[in-house]
Amino acid sequence: IYKPEKSVEELAGEIAMILLEDLCRTLPGPYKTLESLAPPERLGVWKDLDIMPIGAYHEVFESLHRTSVGTDGDWENISKQILRCGLAFAWSSVVGSAIAMDCLYGRPKRGRITTNLGAIREDTVNIAVHGHSPVLVAAIVKAARRQDLVLEAKAVGAESEGIRLYGICCSGHSALAKFGDIHPLTNAMGAELVLATGALDLWVADVQDVFPGIMDVAACFHTRVITTSDSARLPGAEHIAFDHHHSNLNQADRIAETIVRKGIQAFGERQKGKVFIPKARMDAEIGFSVENILETFGGAEKLLDHLRSGRIRGVINLVGCNNPKVVYEESIVRVAEELIAHDVLPLTNGCAAYALLKLGFCLPEGLAGAGTGLNEALGQHNLPPVWHMGECLDNARASGFFRTLATASGEPLRRLPFAFSSPEWSNEKGIGAALSFRLLGLNSYHCIEPPIAGSDKVSKFFYEDTQKLLGSVMVIDPDPALLAHRIISDLDKRRAELGWKACNDATKKRLSTLHVPNHHTQSNGHSHDHSNSDNHSHCHCGTDKHTHDHSHCNSHNHHHGETHHE
Repeated sequence: IYKPEKSVEELAGEIAMILLEDLCRTLPGPYKTLESLAPPERLGVWKDLDIMPIGAYHEVFESLHRTSVGTDGDWENISKQILRCGLAFAWSSVVGSAIAMDCLYGRPKRGRITTNLGAIREDTVNIAVHGHSPVLVAAIVKAARRQDLVLEAKAVGAESEGIRLYGICCSGHSALAKFGDIHPLTNAMGAELVLATGALDLWVADVQDVFPGIMDVAACFHTRVITTSDSARLPGAEHIAFDHHHSNLNQADRIAETIVRKGIQAFGERQKGKVFIPKARMDAEIGFSVENILETFGGAEKLLDHLRSGRIRGVINLVGCNNPKVVYEESIVRVAEELIAHDVLPLTNGCAAYALLKLGFCLPEGLAGAGTGLNEALGQHNLPPVWHMGECLDNARASGFFRTLATASGEPLRRLPFAFSSPEWSNEKGIGAALSFRLLGLNSYHCIEPPIAGSDKVSKFFYEDTQKLLGSVMVIDPDPALLAHRIISDLDKRRAELGWKACNDATKKRLSTLHVPNHHTQSNGHSHDHSNSDNHSHCHCGTDKHTHDHSHCNSHNHHHGETHHE
């Protein structure tokens, strides 16, 4: 669609219409996003299997129809429809949305932030945004920066910057990467833990991943809860939102102003005796994108050299939501620490990323738990062993990174040492994300059994038969360490088939048993000076390493599932 005479606005309008057409198409026609961006080798595979989708809405509607009473009774035909839904999810819900967000709000910027509950300040109006949609969040960020509202906050007793914004779930990742002054605290499953500090004045929920339990916890404190989407309302919450038809979409700034003022009012109702902010916090480096990674390394060929030489054994997209069936975040951490010890480079986003952000995996110091190869490849650039790429929609960024390296290597994705893992997957979009990468020819690895055990044929289809169809399978092992070793073994098989150099043995160190300084000199989110970090480093517990016995800290911080459930 590009022509030199077209303005940026004209091109943006045309791109928007293509994305909407692919999302809403009801009559057969070219799926433009998919056909223009997918690897040609994969397009051929999908067309041969007859799984090309018509449009995202159509395939979802068709799936609901096929599984209703007395309709499709052929498990193979339904399985084929699942694959179509996977493609529609990948190229409209994920890639399409990522394109739109980058166009509207810009690409991520590299930076360093502070996360975990210790990042909360007690002397500011504290507003948490929770969910996925960037439209209202962008307006809230804009309102919170307004000098008149900052002065209103200070007039009721707030100090420092007056109003401080925090991110829960994917809003924390995306808003941070786009706008820079939102502090990510926790994933959706940990939301109640943040509320239990008693320091949040306002909780703003939008379209997804908002569980009803937050109302029970908020009721124990002064925290007000506002819902902003007609799709995700909570009983007892105040509803300030775009209407069902979005006829007031042009009033985002006014709605955001109203919401911020609610937070300022709630600050005056804070119950001082109920406020407790743990000192635990951690610095993390965020904002990785295909573009800034290639700039750092000087092109894809340099990264390929690290892969071919074995310094980087492989690359994995380590993501996913959390699952209450297992110890909170433990599977994610165990898989990650085993992989980096074996020189596997994880990319991360979404809810899984919080576990890694707050335990030092996203700091250059985290290389202390990585293998010699990763240390050599990443240490010279002062990079962390895990690269944070944003929210769960940024699976598109990970797949783009894989595609870039595949194009530079001249090899199809299904042959390269890449993989996908969501150890704690738990819901519909988790199934879609894993399927998206298997459709690219990359195995997906999980610690939770999917709900397909009732059919031997369906189980065999996903565990074995898709190897011939797609070049990939779904792998399950409830033991995170064993799952990690299966990933490593499968990556090594792909490397051997390519004739690439064998990798070094793993380091015996594991990041969960090491102290990673987070370079803070003060607690509770106050300003800090990095200039003398060697003398004023803090452990995850927030205590000065030179005056404190850290023997308890590994169990306290790294068996955090038990701690959070107490």
